[in-house]
Amino acid sequence: MRVRLTGGRVLDPTTGENGVATGATRTVEIHDGRLVTPTDLPAEEYDLGGDIVLAGGIDLHSHIAGGKMNLARLLMQEDRRAYPELPGAFCGCGGGRASPSAHATGCRYSELGYTTVFEPAMVGANARGAHLEMADIPNLDTGAYLVLGNDDYLLRLMAAGAQQEQINAYVGWMIEATQAFAIKIVNPGGINAFKFNARRMNLDEGNPHYGVTPRTVLQTLIRAVTELGLPHPIHLHGCNLGIPGNDETTLATILAAEGRRLHLTHLQFHSYGTEGDRRFSSSAARIAEMVNAHPNISVDVGQVMFGQTITASADYMSQYRNRAFASPKKSIGMDIELDAACGVVPFEYRDRNFVNALQWAIGLELFLLVEDPWRIFLTTDHPNGGPFTTYPHLMRLLMDRDFRNAQLATLHKAARSHTILESITREYTLEEMAILTRAAPARILGLTDKGHLAPGGVGDVVVHTEDSDREKMFSRARYVFKNGRLVVKDGEIVETVAGTTHVARPEFDRGIEKDMERWFDEAVGLKAKHFRIADGELRGGAGPTILTCEGTSL
Repeated sequence: MRVRLTGGRVLDPTTGENGVATGATRTVEIHDGRLVTPTDLPAEEYDLGGDIVLAGGIDLHSHIAGGKMNLARLLMQEDRRAYPELPGAFCGCGGGRASPSAHATGCRYSELGYTTVFEPAMVGANARGAHLEMADIPNLDTGAYLVLGNDDYLLRLMAAGAQQEQINAYVGWMIEATQAFAIKIVNPGGINAFKFNARRMNLDEGNPHYGVTPRTVLQTLIRAVTELGLPHPIHLHGCNLGIPGNDETTLATILAAEGRRLHLTHLQFHSYGTEGDRRFSSSAARIAEMVNAHPNISVDVGQVMFGQTITASADYMSQYRNRAFASPKKSIGMDIELDAACGVVPFEYRDRNFVNALQWAIGLELFLLVEDPWRIFLTTDHPNGGPFTTYPHLMRLLMDRDFRNAQLATLHKAARSHTILESITREYTLEEMAILTRAAPARILGLTDKGHLAPGGVGDVVVHTEDSDREKMFSRARYVFKNGRLVVKDGEIVETVAGTTHVARPEFDRGIEKDMERWFDEAVGLKAKHFRIADGELRGGAGPTILTCEGTSL
């Protein structure tokens, strides 16, 4: 198959750095699923008439599969009823907005121009189910971050004073066994501490059972990921999510990285001060200043968007507190023995609620105050801050100051007086939006053949018709090509194709095998060899896309 796109304005910040003017009109050609140098050979040709051409979108943090999302779907049947599938839809994939089916997730993402999405919190015990579910997501390449930092095996090693090499071997074994791409830490040590009746965990507070502090867990796993050579740094959901005053913890966490690469996820939920008569304030300016000063730090925002959603998190310490605010009044909490936990709480963000309105403003402040677009990423922590289908509205908020301030003027009056948002003049450009949603995620994930439109790249290409209303522009892609196959035309699905699963394969000391076999026999009740997920189990036997890793000594 050969596809040729002519007359489009190519917005590609990555190749622009190599001397090709970004935004220039040029031809893009795809052959056998890969971008190639344009030729005169026969091809299926599309005249784009000046439309914007982008690489396929990449979302590095969106909860799309695994146990928590299935619990969310079970809990929120109202979501499916409130957002039924439109009559005449191409594939009958079902409705839903905050907790759509796996199939609908792929369709809705591809309609927006996304072709790659990563599940950021896969628990080892649920890994096989998460991969089976990701295999049901059409039109998207996927991958998953393995949750470590609250698992008993690791905490026992650390409490016993194990050498870093042994911990590295365990992390490498778990990455390989679960077919994971990166390591996620959720409230380091805090989920485990909840099982011993702790209800809050500070960075230097010892686990009530193991005595290990979150700082030690974080620094140990940062070192493991670095020495194993995983492409993506530790993906951290820090301590004290959602608690006023957690800004101090966030600032201390940045310093705790000691110059090593660290990704802070859904930073908005970790940027709260205690100033004012309500004891809840924005610390976005303080935290953005710290991020700007530390090039080893990258962040995604977790923007709050108004409306009904459902929060689903491995951080049951946080979800246990939030269950009182459930809307509708129901929730699910579960302990995943020896591994992690899970809390699912429906929630409605209201623009007339002081806290919710200020959360909305804090997220936008972070977007606009963090200076380097290569180190900040567009997320809502789907579905926790809002569904991913709200991305076009978020893009307009970032790109249109007048629109942003008009929205701000409708919010809770006290919240407006607690934010500097109105005074911020920055507006994101189209090129910066391409960085946030394409080039930068590809770079931080180590996906060298994605996020750009240079020859040799994956044939994931998106075409948008430019519109001054950026929300309208990004709500419906004119064309989406997945590996050179046309899957979206005029904002509607016209074909579904299978994606691939991205996994990392670090080298590690195979001597850990005997210890893992003994641990699974004694503590898990499942043979280690049965816990392992084989390549043939992924994507109907198609296998994964493997990133080999080169370790780095510290």
